[in-house]
Amino acid sequence: MFIQTETTPNEDSLKFIPGVPVMGDGTAEFLDTRSALSSPLAIRLMGVEGVSAIFYGPDFVTVSKDSENPWAIVKPEIYSILMEFFSSGQSLFRSQEERDAAGPQDTRILDTDSETVAMIKELLETRVRPAIMEDGGDIEYRGFDENDGLVKVKLKGSCRGCDSSSVTLKSGIERMLMHYIPEVKGVEQVLDQEEEIALNEFSKLEKKLAEKEGKQDSV
Repeated sequence: MFIQTETTPNEDSLKFIPGVPVMGDGTAEFLDTRSALSSPLAIRLMGVEGVSAIFYGPDFVTVSKDSENPWAIVKPEIYSILMEFFSSGQSLFRSQEERDAAGPQDTRILDTDSETVAMIKELLETRVRPAIMEDGGDIEYRGFDENDGLVKVKLKGSCRGCDSSSVTLKSGIERMLMHYIPEVKGVEQVLDQEEEIALNEFSKLEKKLAEKEGKQDSV
């Protein structure tokens, strides 16, 4: 078995392509050990020092790490685990129920969806999701506000926390949705509580550094 790797726009995420189907249909994301318990492969990868998130695509696995552990140390261990797992023919999930629960349900068109929401979901599923998967990520539909025309989405996999994700959101996804669906006035990214806390801490640090530099300049 030969496993290929591809870089992603996020330098702390790598896309591993084992040459065999991974999810086949759908995607799954694991952000901690608890969520990874449903998948024998994810729980093993989470055990590698520095690994912070696992993402399964149709035919790839995206592994994200913290910035303190270099790929030179992390990558060989990931390779070894992936080779062993995909060569053994093990199931990706412990049960079919856990597999069904792991995949995205967000773009499934419901009877209660308005025509606008159905069109948004259709475009995200058929046009946006395949393009984002090329970079080892995914997108999740989180809602549409009929009053202000804002579509709420969440970026996953390598796109999570990536510097270029805001550009992808505005220049790519927003432009496409606004072009095809006049009711859409913009796209907004939804952040998890942990991501909001991390961004707030980063903003505070930047402010402190700016103040420190200002004081030094005035001396």
